[in-house]
Amino acid sequence: SDNAFYGCSSLTSITIPEGVTSIESYTFYGCSRLTTITIPQGVTSIGQFAFKGCCSLTSITIPQGVTDIEWATFEDCSSLTSITIPNSVTKIGESGFGGCSSLTSITIPKSVTEISNDAFNSCSSLKNVVVSNKYCYDYFKESGISNIIVAVSNIEQYEECKNQGITDIIFNGSNASADGR
Repeated sequence: SDNAFYGCSSLTSITIPEGVTSIESYTFYGCSRLTTITIPQGVTSIGQFAFKGCCSLTSITIPQGVTDIEWATFEDCSSLTSITIPNSVTKIGESGFGGCSSLTSITIPKSVTEISNDAFNSCSSLKNVVVSNKYCYDYFKESGISNIIVAVSNIEQYEECKNQGITDIIFNGSNASADGR
């Protein structure tokens, strides 16, 4: 339920049992000593502010099936260095990862078609971004991040990116150009 572990500053790790499908809003808000959490496959919804202020959490894997990173879901998770976003996510909301100041790289799957303005606000260490569509490329370019790589899986995507002036393109996992040169 909402607020279930709100402010439990002595909680250091938790495994969410199989069968849980939703992590409600504010569930782990302010659990400042939480270092590890296992979210089972089957969770399809993670509410707003669910992990806000979990400043000792170093990595998290969002399960396949979650479609939205809500408003401030992972805000101020300042020790988060690694996050896996599945290709079921279509939206990253306002301050979804705001204040994740230790996050150095992130891969945004092709499924993401909406990123709110401040989704990565104050992610001061974010240097390497891999995206799979022009929309996400534009978002990160406007955010002032210079090392953005677009991953494409077919020649049409490659040519489209090239025609739009994007120079850092990975074609099927390789930096080589699509025509083999």
